[in-house]
Amino acid sequence: MATNVDERIQLVDPRPMYAQPPFDQQSKFDVPGSTAQMSPQPDHGEQSYQGSGKLRGLSALITGGDSGIGRAVAICYAREGANVAINYLCENDDAEQTAELVQQAGVRAELIRGDVRDESFCADLIEQSVSKFGGLDILVNNAAYQQTRDGIDDFSTEVFDRVFKTNVYGTFWLSRAAMKHLPPGGSIINTVSIQSFQPAGYLLPYAASKSALAGMTKAMAELAIKEGVRVNAVAPGPVWTPLIPSTMPAEKMETFGGNTLLNRPAQPIELAPLYVWLASPEASCVTGEIFGCTGGRTPL
Repeated sequence: MATNVDERIQLVDPRPMYAQPPFDQQSKFDVPGSTAQMSPQPDHGEQSYQGSGKLRGLSALITGGDSGIGRAVAICYAREGANVAINYLCENDDAEQTAELVQQAGVRAELIRGDVRDESFCADLIEQSVSKFGGLDILVNNAAYQQTRDGIDDFSTEVFDRVFKTNVYGTFWLSRAAMKHLPPGGSIINTVSIQSFQPAGYLLPYAASKSALAGMTKAMAELAIKEGVRVNAVAPGPVWTPLIPSTMPAEKMETFGGNTLLNRPAQPIELAPLYVWLASPEASCVTGEIFGCTGGRTPL
């Protein structure tokens, strides 16, 4: 059907679309953080995102799917017609809210609690997802952990180990297990970071882990395409999610995202459509790529 040329979508200036720093002091809470305690509340596309069947009938597993980018991707995938398995660490309230939003789209939501630092759990997580949906088409490796410190000596081996086990090992274990089930045309999508390419000292282990994950994305793409599976990544800049107030010092929170060209952090919904496109057949020639969504901070 031809488009009515007299119709015009409403363009919106991206700079004032969402809150800009300085931000109010956030309540301090434990990792991975709680969406309910954030002020202002993140936008995951609850009111705005409209699907068009791009992922109709597919099944996806999203780690860290209870909040932040993971919740936004879950909502978008559901509204595009995909069933969604939501892995989360411990925030039951956030996870249940995300599952409810997924189900409201008329698809199935499955909650699977557990820690991706555990190799045996990663294997079981893939098997549970396949069992519940009868297959798996999309794996989104989004779970992440970070801590900030002022000096090298302040980063303990325990922190370094937790960061790498969550961000790198978990992604490897899940991807390896998923490859036994993903069909030709299936996708693995990793969440890397601007820190992969523009590392900050106060995030040393996190930046190093995300650099490793960027390399893993490209290396894995070379191997996975032999089975017809595409592997790509999205590299966010500053994004307004519970991970930020649960890990950032107060002085950095106040100005968070002010160093982008938009003078604000991204909201989760501003990244999620990239994950939709990468998982869809429309991105059939796209593999081994990393797509930046950094508010103009750096080319990738």
